[in-house]
Amino acid sequence: MAGQQRYLRYIVFALVCLVLLLFISSSSSVPTAHWPTSKPKTEDVKASQPSAAAQDALKPATPPTTPNPHSSLSPATASGDRMNATFVTLARNEDLWEIIKSIRSVEDRFNRNYNYDWVFLNDKEFSDEFKRTTTAIVSGKTKYGLIPKEHWSFPDFIDQDRAAKVREEMKEAQIIYGDSISYRHMCRYESGFFFRHKLLLDYEWYWRVEPSVSFHCDISYDPFKFMADKKKTYSFTISLHEYEATIPTLWSTVKNFTKTHPQYVSEDNSMAWISDDNGETYNNCHFWSNFEIGNLNWLRSKPYLDFFEALDQAGGFFYERWGDAPVHSIAAALFLKKDQIHFFNDIAYTHVPFTHCPTGEQFRLDHKCTCQSEDNFDWKGYSCTDKYYEVMDMERPVGYEREQD
Repeated sequence: MAGQQRYLRYIVFALVCLVLLLFISSSSSVPTAHWPTSKPKTEDVKASQPSAAAQDALKPATPPTTPNPHSSLSPATASGDRMNATFVTLARNEDLWEIIKSIRSVEDRFNRNYNYDWVFLNDKEFSDEFKRTTTAIVSGKTKYGLIPKEHWSFPDFIDQDRAAKVREEMKEAQIIYGDSISYRHMCRYESGFFFRHKLLLDYEWYWRVEPSVSFHCDISYDPFKFMADKKKTYSFTISLHEYEATIPTLWSTVKNFTKTHPQYVSEDNSMAWISDDNGETYNNCHFWSNFEIGNLNWLRSKPYLDFFEALDQAGGFFYERWGDAPVHSIAAALFLKKDQIHFFNDIAYTHVPFTHCPTGEQFRLDHKCTCQSEDNFDWKGYSCTDKYYEVMDMERPVGYEREQD
Protein backbone atom coordinates (compact mmCIF):
# COMPACT_ATOMS: atom_id res chain seq x y z
CA MET A 1 0.00 0.00 0.00
CA ALA A 2 2.77 2.40 0.98
CA GLY A 3 4.60 1.52 -2.25
CA GLN A 4 1.59 2.37 -4.39
CA GLN A 5 1.17 5.73 -2.71
CA ARG A 6 4.83 6.56 -3.28
CA TYR A 7 4.47 5.54 -6.95
CA LEU A 8 1.41 7.77 -7.37
CA ARG A 9 3.31 10.76 -5.86
CA TYR A 10 6.07 10.28 -8.46
CA ILE A 11 3.52 10.27 -11.27
CA VAL A 12 1.80 13.47 -9.98
CA PHE A 13 5.17 15.21 -9.55
CA ALA A 14 6.18 14.30 -13.10
CA LEU A 15 2.87 15.57 -14.49
CA VAL A 16 3.26 18.90 -12.64
CA CYS A 17 6.79 19.35 -13.98
CA LEU A 18 5.62 18.58 -17.51
CA VAL A 19 2.81 21.13 -17.26
CA LEU A 20 5.24 23.79 -16.01
CA LEU A 21 7.66 23.15 -18.88
CA LEU A 22 4.89 23.38 -21.46
CA PHE A 23 3.64 26.63 -19.91
CA ILE A 24 7.09 28.27 -19.93
CA SER A 25 7.78 27.18 -23.51
CA SER A 26 4.47 28.44 -24.88
CA SER A 27 4.54 31.82 -23.06
CA SER A 28 8.10 32.84 -24.06
CA SER A 29 8.36 35.56 -26.82
CA VAL A 30 12.04 34.96 -27.46
CA PRO A 31 12.69 32.44 -30.23
CA THR A 32 15.07 29.63 -29.56
CA ALA A 33 18.48 30.15 -31.10
CA HIS A 34 19.68 27.48 -33.49
CA TRP A 35 23.44 27.31 -33.55
CA PRO A 36 25.07 25.53 -36.49
CA THR A 37 26.76 22.33 -35.56
CA SER A 38 28.61 21.94 -38.85
CA LYS A 39 29.82 24.00 -41.86
CA PRO A 40 26.83 24.89 -44.14
CA LYS A 41 26.67 23.75 -47.72
CA THR A 42 27.74 26.22 -50.47
CA GLU A 43 24.23 26.45 -51.96
CA ASP A 44 22.83 27.27 -48.52
CA VAL A 45 25.26 30.22 -48.23
CA LYS A 46 24.28 31.58 -51.66
CA ALA A 47 20.61 31.28 -50.86
CA SER A 48 21.03 33.24 -47.64
CA GLN A 49 22.95 36.15 -49.21
CA PRO A 50 21.04 39.37 -50.10
CA SER A 51 20.45 40.27 -53.77
CA ALA A 52 22.88 42.48 -55.70
CA ALA A 53 20.46 45.40 -55.43
CA ALA A 54 20.17 44.88 -51.69
CA GLN A 55 23.95 44.74 -51.36
CA ASP A 56 24.26 48.04 -53.27
CA ALA A 57 21.75 49.60 -50.93
CA LEU A 58 23.83 48.51 -47.95
CA LYS A 59 27.01 50.08 -49.31
CA PRO A 60 28.00 53.48 -47.89
CA ALA A 61 26.92 56.46 -50.01
CA THR A 62 29.47 58.03 -52.36
CA PRO A 63 31.40 60.62 -50.37
CA PRO A 64 30.77 64.29 -51.23
CA THR A 65 33.01 65.88 -53.83
CA THR A 66 34.44 68.48 -51.44
CA PRO A 67 37.09 68.26 -50.09
CA ASN A 68 38.13 64.91 -51.52
CA PRO A 69 41.17 64.84 -53.80
CA HIS A 70 40.55 65.21 -57.52
CA SER A 71 41.19 61.55 -58.22
CA SER A 72 38.15 60.52 -56.17
CA LEU A 73 35.60 62.69 -57.97
CA SER A 74 32.64 60.83 -59.41
CA PRO A 75 32.77 60.12 -63.14
CA ALA A 76 30.44 61.85 -65.54
CA THR A 77 27.00 60.29 -65.50
CA ALA A 78 25.24 62.06 -68.37
CA SER A 79 25.20 60.09 -71.59
CA GLY A 80 26.30 61.34 -74.99
CA ASP A 81 29.38 62.91 -76.54
CA ARG A 82 30.96 65.99 -75.03
CA MET A 83 31.47 69.21 -76.94
CA ASN A 84 34.90 70.81 -77.35
CA ALA A 85 34.11 73.26 -74.57
CA THR A 86 35.36 74.74 -71.32
CA PHE A 87 34.38 77.04 -68.51
CA VAL A 88 36.53 80.16 -68.35
CA THR A 89 37.11 82.44 -65.37
CA LEU A 90 39.11 85.61 -65.00
CA ALA A 91 40.08 85.81 -61.34
CA ARG A 92 42.71 87.01 -58.88
CA ASN A 93 44.19 84.98 -56.05
CA GLU A 94 42.20 87.00 -53.54
CA ASP A 95 38.98 85.95 -55.33
CA LEU A 96 39.54 82.32 -54.33
CA TRP A 97 36.71 81.83 -51.85
CA GLU A 98 34.21 83.73 -53.96
CA ILE A 99 35.04 81.74 -57.09
CA ILE A 100 34.84 78.54 -55.04
CA LYS A 101 31.19 79.37 -54.33
CA SER A 102 30.57 79.90 -58.04
CA ILE A 103 32.28 76.64 -59.01
CA ARG A 104 30.38 74.69 -56.39
CA SER A 105 27.12 76.09 -57.77
CA VAL A 106 28.04 75.16 -61.36
CA GLU A 107 29.22 71.69 -60.38
CA ASP A 108 26.17 70.89 -58.28
CA ARG A 109 23.66 72.15 -60.82
CA PHE A 110 25.35 70.89 -63.99
CA ASN A 111 28.99 69.95 -64.40
CA ARG A 112 29.17 67.05 -61.93
CA ASN A 113 27.28 65.12 -64.63
CA TYR A 114 29.41 66.31 -67.56
CA ASN A 115 32.94 66.98 -66.24
CA TYR A 116 33.83 69.84 -68.59
CA ASP A 117 37.24 71.50 -68.18
CA TRP A 118 37.86 74.83 -66.49
CA VAL A 119 40.36 77.49 -67.58
CA PHE A 120 41.44 80.12 -65.06
CA LEU A 121 43.16 83.31 -66.22
CA ASN A 122 44.98 85.92 -64.13
CA ASP A 123 47.30 88.87 -64.75
CA LYS A 124 49.44 87.48 -61.89
CA GLU A 125 50.65 83.92 -61.27
CA PHE A 126 48.07 81.81 -59.48
CA SER A 127 49.02 80.72 -55.98
CA ASP A 128 49.42 77.07 -55.06
CA GLU A 129 46.45 77.43 -52.71
CA PHE A 130 44.26 78.71 -55.54
CA LYS A 131 45.27 75.82 -57.78
CA ARG A 132 44.84 73.15 -55.08
CA THR A 133 41.47 74.37 -53.92
CA THR A 134 39.89 74.89 -57.33
CA THR A 135 41.26 71.63 -58.72
CA ALA A 136 39.74 69.75 -55.78
CA ILE A 137 36.17 70.69 -56.68
CA VAL A 138 36.20 70.92 -60.48
CA SER A 139 35.11 67.59 -61.96
CA GLY A 140 36.92 68.18 -65.24
CA LYS A 141 40.53 69.19 -65.87
CA THR A 142 41.75 72.55 -64.59
CA LYS A 143 44.17 74.82 -66.44
CA TYR A 144 45.83 77.99 -65.16
CA GLY A 145 47.02 80.73 -67.47
CA LEU A 146 49.00 83.95 -67.07
CA ILE A 147 47.70 86.87 -69.12
CA PRO A 148 50.41 88.39 -71.36
CA LYS A 149 51.45 91.85 -70.16
CA GLU A 150 50.63 93.43 -73.52
CA HIS A 151 47.01 92.34 -73.05
CA TRP A 152 46.75 93.85 -69.56
CA SER A 153 48.42 97.26 -69.86
CA PHE A 154 47.99 100.63 -71.53
CA PRO A 155 48.59 100.49 -75.30
CA ASP A 156 51.35 102.84 -76.41
CA PHE A 157 48.83 105.01 -78.31
CA ILE A 158 46.94 105.99 -75.12
CA ASP A 159 47.56 109.47 -73.71
CA GLN A 160 48.20 108.74 -70.03
CA ASP A 161 47.44 112.29 -68.87
CA ARG A 162 44.13 112.35 -70.67
CA ALA A 163 43.20 108.92 -69.28
CA ALA A 164 44.10 109.97 -65.74
CA LYS A 165 42.00 113.13 -66.05
CA VAL A 166 38.99 111.07 -67.15
CA ARG A 167 39.36 108.74 -64.18
CA GLU A 168 39.44 111.70 -61.80
CA GLU A 169 36.35 113.23 -63.38
CA MET A 170 34.46 109.95 -63.15
CA LYS A 171 35.47 109.55 -59.53
CA GLU A 172 34.05 112.98 -58.72
CA ALA A 173 30.88 112.06 -60.60
CA GLN A 174 30.66 108.85 -58.51
CA ILE A 175 30.48 106.62 -61.58
CA ILE A 176 30.95 102.98 -60.58
CA TYR A 177 34.52 101.83 -61.30
CA GLY A 178 35.03 105.24 -62.85
CA ASP A 179 38.48 105.71 -61.35
CA SER A 180 39.61 102.08 -61.63
CA ILE A 181 42.54 101.21 -63.88
CA SER A 182 42.26 97.44 -63.33
CA TYR A 183 38.56 97.46 -64.25
CA ARG A 184 39.40 99.10 -67.55
CA HIS A 185 42.10 96.50 -68.26
CA MET A 186 39.55 93.78 -67.47
CA CYS A 187 36.93 95.22 -69.83
CA ARG A 188 39.46 95.57 -72.63
CA TYR A 189 40.80 92.06 -72.04
CA GLU A 190 37.35 90.45 -72.02
CA SER A 191 36.42 92.42 -75.14
CA GLY A 192 39.37 91.52 -77.28
CA PHE A 193 41.87 89.07 -75.85
CA PHE A 194 40.62 86.28 -73.56
CA PHE A 195 39.60 84.09 -76.50
CA ARG A 196 43.11 84.40 -77.94
CA HIS A 197 44.86 83.01 -74.85
CA LYS A 198 46.86 79.90 -75.72
CA LEU A 199 44.91 77.77 -73.23
CA LEU A 200 41.64 78.57 -75.02
CA LEU A 201 42.89 77.95 -78.53
CA ASP A 202 42.14 74.24 -78.13
CA TYR A 203 38.42 74.89 -77.51
CA GLU A 204 35.46 75.88 -79.65
CA TRP A 205 32.91 76.77 -76.95
CA TYR A 206 33.15 78.68 -73.67
CA TRP A 207 30.96 79.36 -70.66
CA ARG A 208 32.02 82.40 -68.67
CA VAL A 209 31.75 82.16 -64.88
CA GLU A 210 32.73 84.92 -62.45
CA PRO A 211 33.31 85.00 -58.69
CA SER A 212 30.25 85.42 -56.46
CA VAL A 213 27.61 84.10 -58.86
CA SER A 214 24.92 81.49 -58.24
CA PHE A 215 22.94 79.04 -60.35
CA HIS A 216 19.54 78.29 -58.85
CA CYS A 217 18.01 75.43 -60.87
CA ASP A 218 19.16 72.01 -62.04
CA ILE A 219 20.39 72.03 -65.64
CA SER A 220 19.36 68.66 -66.99
CA TYR A 221 20.88 68.92 -70.49
CA ASP A 222 24.11 70.13 -72.09
CA PRO A 223 23.88 73.84 -73.07
CA PHE A 224 27.05 73.51 -75.17
CA LYS A 225 25.45 70.76 -77.26
CA PHE A 226 22.22 72.72 -77.46
CA MET A 227 24.13 75.71 -78.88
CA ALA A 228 25.85 73.55 -81.47
CA ASP A 229 22.75 71.56 -82.46
CA LYS A 230 20.60 74.67 -82.80
CA LYS A 231 23.35 76.62 -84.61
CA LYS A 232 23.52 79.29 -81.92
CA THR A 233 26.60 81.49 -81.48
CA TYR A 234 25.98 83.69 -78.44
CA SER A 235 23.67 83.43 -75.43
CA PHE A 236 22.64 85.27 -72.26
CA THR A 237 20.38 85.13 -69.22
CA ILE A 238 20.19 88.78 -68.09
CA SER A 239 19.97 91.95 -70.15
CA LEU A 240 19.77 95.59 -69.08
CA HIS A 241 20.62 99.18 -69.97
CA GLU A 242 24.22 100.35 -69.75
CA TYR A 243 25.20 103.37 -67.65
CA GLU A 244 25.28 106.00 -70.40
CA ALA A 245 27.98 108.12 -68.76
CA THR A 246 30.48 105.29 -69.31
CA ILE A 247 30.01 105.08 -73.10
CA PRO A 248 29.26 108.57 -74.51
CA THR A 249 31.07 108.00 -77.83
CA LEU A 250 30.77 104.24 -78.19
CA TRP A 251 27.85 104.31 -80.64
CA SER A 252 29.42 106.95 -82.91
CA THR A 253 32.53 104.76 -83.06
CA VAL A 254 30.35 101.74 -83.95
CA LYS A 255 28.61 103.68 -86.71
CA ASN A 256 31.95 104.76 -88.18
CA PHE A 257 33.01 101.11 -88.26
CA THR A 258 29.84 99.78 -89.90
CA LYS A 259 29.97 102.59 -92.46
CA THR A 260 33.42 101.45 -93.60
CA HIS A 261 32.65 97.71 -93.17
CA PRO A 262 29.02 97.28 -94.26
CA GLN A 263 29.75 93.71 -95.37
CA TYR A 264 30.03 92.62 -91.72
CA VAL A 265 26.47 93.63 -90.83
CA SER A 266 24.05 90.72 -91.06
CA GLU A 267 20.90 91.23 -93.13
CA ASP A 268 18.74 89.56 -90.48
CA ASN A 269 20.35 91.36 -87.54
CA SER A 270 19.01 92.52 -84.17
CA MET A 271 19.48 96.25 -84.68
CA ALA A 272 15.95 96.82 -83.39
CA TRP A 273 17.01 95.47 -79.99
CA ILE A 274 19.88 97.95 -79.51
CA SER A 275 18.37 100.98 -81.24
CA ASP A 276 14.89 102.49 -81.13
CA ASP A 277 15.43 104.66 -84.22
CA ASN A 278 16.89 102.29 -86.79
CA GLY A 279 20.49 102.80 -85.74
CA GLU A 280 20.60 106.57 -85.32
CA THR A 281 21.20 106.24 -81.57
CA TYR A 282 22.00 103.45 -79.12
CA ASN A 283 19.34 102.65 -76.51
CA ASN A 284 22.05 101.17 -74.21
CA CYS A 285 20.56 97.66 -74.13
CA HIS A 286 23.17 94.96 -73.66
CA PHE A 287 23.54 91.34 -72.59
CA TRP A 288 25.11 91.12 -69.15
CA SER A 289 28.32 89.36 -70.09
CA ASN A 290 29.26 88.02 -66.65
CA PHE A 291 27.21 85.08 -67.89
CA GLU A 292 27.59 84.06 -71.50
CA ILE A 293 27.93 80.83 -73.41
CA GLY A 294 29.36 81.36 -76.84
CA ASN A 295 31.41 80.22 -79.79
CA LEU A 296 35.10 81.09 -79.57
CA ASN A 297 35.57 80.82 -83.32
CA TRP A 298 33.16 83.71 -83.82
CA LEU A 299 35.16 85.91 -81.46
CA ARG A 300 38.31 84.91 -83.32
CA SER A 301 36.72 85.72 -86.70
CA LYS A 302 37.87 88.64 -88.86
CA PRO A 303 34.66 90.68 -88.47
CA TYR A 304 34.86 90.60 -84.69
CA LEU A 305 38.62 91.17 -84.53
CA ASP A 306 38.38 94.11 -86.93
CA PHE A 307 35.55 95.51 -84.82
CA PHE A 308 37.52 95.24 -81.61
CA GLU A 309 40.61 96.77 -83.21
CA ALA A 310 38.59 99.81 -84.30
CA LEU A 311 37.18 100.26 -80.81
CA ASP A 312 40.58 99.79 -79.21
CA GLN A 313 42.22 102.38 -81.44
CA ALA A 314 39.48 104.85 -80.55
CA GLY A 315 40.68 104.65 -76.93
CA GLY A 316 37.27 104.42 -75.31
CA PHE A 317 38.30 101.70 -72.88
CA PHE A 318 40.57 104.28 -71.19
CA TYR A 319 39.25 107.72 -72.22
CA GLU A 320 35.78 106.64 -71.15
CA ARG A 321 34.90 103.35 -69.45
CA TRP A 322 33.62 101.07 -72.15
CA GLY A 323 32.54 97.69 -70.82
CA ASP A 324 32.91 94.33 -72.51
CA ALA A 325 29.16 93.75 -72.15
CA PRO A 326 28.03 96.45 -74.62
CA VAL A 327 30.96 95.56 -76.91
CA HIS A 328 29.95 91.88 -77.09
CA SER A 329 26.27 92.78 -77.31
CA ILE A 330 26.57 95.29 -80.13
CA ALA A 331 28.76 92.90 -82.11
CA ALA A 332 26.28 90.05 -81.63
CA ALA A 333 23.29 92.22 -82.48
CA LEU A 334 24.85 93.55 -85.70
CA PHE A 335 27.06 90.76 -87.05
CA LEU A 336 24.97 87.71 -86.14
CA LYS A 337 21.56 86.70 -87.39
CA LYS A 338 18.69 86.92 -84.93
CA ASP A 339 18.38 83.18 -84.61
CA GLN A 340 22.07 82.83 -83.70
CA ILE A 341 21.45 84.52 -80.34
CA HIS A 342 19.76 82.54 -77.56
CA PHE A 343 18.10 83.49 -74.28
CA PHE A 344 18.64 80.71 -71.72
CA ASN A 345 15.38 81.20 -69.86
CA ASP A 346 15.85 77.88 -68.05
CA ILE A 347 19.28 78.73 -66.56
CA ALA A 348 18.52 80.55 -63.32
CA TYR A 349 21.36 82.87 -62.41
CA THR A 350 22.38 85.63 -60.00
CA HIS A 351 25.14 88.16 -60.24
CA VAL A 352 24.50 90.78 -57.58
CA PRO A 353 22.32 92.78 -57.75
CA PHE A 354 20.32 91.07 -60.51
CA THR A 355 18.70 87.63 -60.76
CA HIS A 356 17.17 85.72 -63.62
CA CYS A 357 14.62 83.29 -62.16
CA PRO A 358 12.54 81.38 -64.74
CA THR A 359 8.93 82.50 -64.91
CA GLY A 360 6.53 79.68 -64.00
CA GLU A 361 6.12 77.84 -60.71
CA GLN A 362 5.95 74.36 -62.19
CA PHE A 363 9.31 74.77 -63.92
CA ARG A 364 10.89 75.94 -60.68
CA LEU A 365 9.47 72.95 -58.81
CA ASP A 366 10.53 70.43 -61.46
CA HIS A 367 14.11 71.77 -61.56
CA LYS A 368 14.54 72.19 -57.79
CA CYS A 369 15.05 75.93 -58.06
CA THR A 370 16.06 78.03 -55.08
CA CYS A 371 15.12 81.45 -56.51
CA GLN A 372 11.88 83.33 -56.00
CA SER A 373 9.70 84.73 -58.76
CA GLU A 374 9.68 88.19 -57.16
CA ASP A 375 13.47 88.31 -57.57
CA ASN A 376 13.25 87.84 -61.34
CA PHE A 377 14.71 90.87 -63.12
CA ASP A 378 13.43 89.97 -66.62
CA TRP A 379 10.28 92.08 -66.57
CA LYS A 380 11.48 95.04 -64.52
CA GLY A 381 11.71 98.46 -66.10
CA TYR A 382 15.52 98.56 -66.33
CA SER A 383 15.69 95.17 -68.04
CA CYS A 384 15.93 94.80 -71.83
CA THR A 385 14.60 91.23 -71.88
CA ASP A 386 11.01 92.27 -72.56
CA LYS A 387 12.21 94.21 -75.61
CA TYR A 388 14.22 91.14 -76.67
CA TYR A 389 11.01 89.07 -76.66
CA GLU A 390 9.33 91.74 -78.77
CA VAL A 391 12.12 92.02 -81.34
CA MET A 392 12.51 88.25 -81.61
CA ASP A 393 8.73 87.82 -81.86
CA MET A 394 8.75 85.39 -78.94
CA GLU A 395 5.72 84.54 -76.83
CA ARG A 396 6.18 85.75 -73.26
CA PRO A 397 5.86 83.07 -70.56
CA VAL A 398 2.59 82.63 -68.72
CA GLY A 399 2.50 84.74 -65.58
CA TYR A 400 5.14 87.28 -66.60
CA GLU A 401 2.72 90.17 -65.88
CA ARG A 402 2.82 89.38 -62.16
CA GLU A 403 6.60 89.91 -62.13
CA GLN A 404 6.54 93.36 -63.72
CA ASP A 405 7.09 96.54 -61.71
